[in-house]
Amino acid sequence: MEGLDFALWPPTAWHWLAVGLILLSLEMMLGTFDLLWVSIAAGLTSAFTAIAPDGIAGWQGQLVFFAIASTALFIMGRTLFRRMRENVEEHPTLNKRMAGTLGQRAVVSEDFTGGIGRVKLGDTVWSAQSTDGANLASGAAVIVEATEGNTLMVKPA
Repeated sequence: MEGLDFALWPPTAWHWLAVGLILLSLEMMLGTFDLLWVSIAAGLTSAFTAIAPDGIAGWQGQLVFFAIASTALFIMGRTLFRRMRENVEEHPTLNKRMAGTLGQRAVVSEDFTGGIGRVKLGDTVWSAQSTDGANLASGAAVIVEATEGNTLMVKPA
């Protein structure tokens, strides 16, 4: 390429490494996983440029290697690693304390009157309401069926 005889041409392994790091930084900001594969291809091209013999490591060989590597890695990333792109909750009740109480066994800590009382679940005492409006005696075992705000809806076990 005539006229491109300054420090950026021909590209060296350091140039490809810099391109890879810039693309990786952009990927970290965007979070698309698409630039990740292209940045890895730039890193591989850097290694190719450093290791390959001069006959094939010219700028044309570098561009061909980069094009093949980035295309192959991009396709692989879109097919084999497509699950990385999905937003999946780690655990459905993580940081949802009330949802974690569903189905748990508790003990009535204060007698229910009018279907309302308190139960002990684990080491915490909760406000509770009987699902059928029954009055439950202290010490009775109950199961949490639902929640309403911070109140457990319980039924006798």
